[in-house]
Amino acid sequence: MSRNCKFYALIRPHLMCFLPGMGVRTHAVGLFKAINRDARHWQILALFGLFCISFTTSDFSARPLALIAAIIGATSAQLAGTVWVNARKEERRAKSGSYWRGSSLEAGAVGWLADFQWKSALITSLSLSILLRASSLWFWLAAGFIAISAKFLIRYRGKHIFNPACIGIVTVSLIGGSAAWVSPGQWGQAPIFAAFAIGFAALVLSSAKRLDIALGFLIGFAAMLFGRAFYLGDPMAIPIHQMQSGALLVFAFFMITDPRSTPDSRLARLLFAFAVSALAAWLSWEHHIRGPMLYALAGLALLTPVLDRVLPARRFEWISKKETSDDPETPRGGLRPRPHIVRA
Repeated sequence: MSRNCKFYALIRPHLMCFLPGMGVRTHAVGLFKAINRDARHWQILALFGLFCISFTTSDFSARPLALIAAIIGATSAQLAGTVWVNARKEERRAKSGSYWRGSSLEAGAVGWLADFQWKSALITSLSLSILLRASSLWFWLAAGFIAISAKFLIRYRGKHIFNPACIGIVTVSLIGGSAAWVSPGQWGQAPIFAAFAIGFAALVLSSAKRLDIALGFLIGFAAMLFGRAFYLGDPMAIPIHQMQSGALLVFAFFMITDPRSTPDSRLARLLFAFAVSALAAWLSWEHHIRGPMLYALAGLALLTPVLDRVLPARRFEWISKKETSDDPETPRGGLRPRPHIVRA
């Protein structure tokens, strides 16, 4: 047997172990790149993880049927809104009507549903199922429909004003009264630390670049809670308990960080975060509202276009790293002659 043959016989067992490992790593890298291609993928994975934590650890937890109802409502509104936007776009192109109608049924369906954003509907539905509690499944369905509808109907310069999940929850809570409310989502110490880790990791890995507004809100809200406890002589266990809230977690990492309904400039985002935290703390102290941060965000939503006007910056777009946008956008503050908007 030659020296080369002996060497191959010696290393062959190691190669047999090494090559499958290389294949696993290659698939893992490919999967990571596929997920990282769109910032919303990390949000979906993280919110689903929080849904599972709530479902398995909380006595009055998120329910799968509630998630399904929210998905039906949100997806229905997303479908209707997508068709409406595409119809308006085609009207602007040609007065004679849609060019899809002159072709096949299949081509027409593709045209009417072009740019259907199912990820947005799923993110909103997961947020609703984690935070909202109600006496009937109709509330989750209505909240999902209202949330996505507001995204299409209430806009300023191509940017929706309200966070979809937030306005959906606030609306059904006000209409439903005691039949619909916000769950604080107290998950216990170990689950809450795991949930915070999931939320933080999702923001760090996401290309949305909104960690600043999340930390700004958490720091501002915590400073007010601990400052009030110190001023009143209350034990520090009270603000610590208030910070261990699933509602606070989902709000800070997945709601106030929505780049399509919060200011574009970093300074504006920090100012907005501190304003929301101040109003949320006041609502909690003076009115004892469940989920005060949601009402604060909805109430201060009109600050976003004002801050965007005073402190202009490049607008964020939900575009995959392999995609480009060809849709014309309304000019903003003279920053670019023809910026681009991605439809909701």
